[in-house]
Amino acid sequence: TLATLIKADILMILTAVSKVCIGFNTEHQKELNSLTIEEAEQYIKDGEFAKGSMLPKVEACIKFLEENPKKIAIIANLSEGLAALNGQTGTKMSK
Repeated sequence: TLATLIKADILMILTAVSKVCIGFNTEHQKELNSLTIEEAEQYIKDGEFAKGSMLPKVEACIKFLEENPKKIAIIANLSEGLAALNGQTGTKMSK
């Protein structure tokens, strides 16, 4: 990935939601503060992430973390990028 090529310490994907959710747009929606590769892969198998929405973002984070196991990935709202870097919001993914 580009993040790996430039030796990025963090892959941050900025999007329209504050955190990755399971049960998105249902009464059982749950925001995830953190997520491991194993959890993400299980949620993918369970169909939790929409193909044209959160799925490619989560898959990109998985790929980055597999290539860079000691680094982190963050998915957060565009307007909350700095707060996400500071650990105040967003979903932090790690190996």
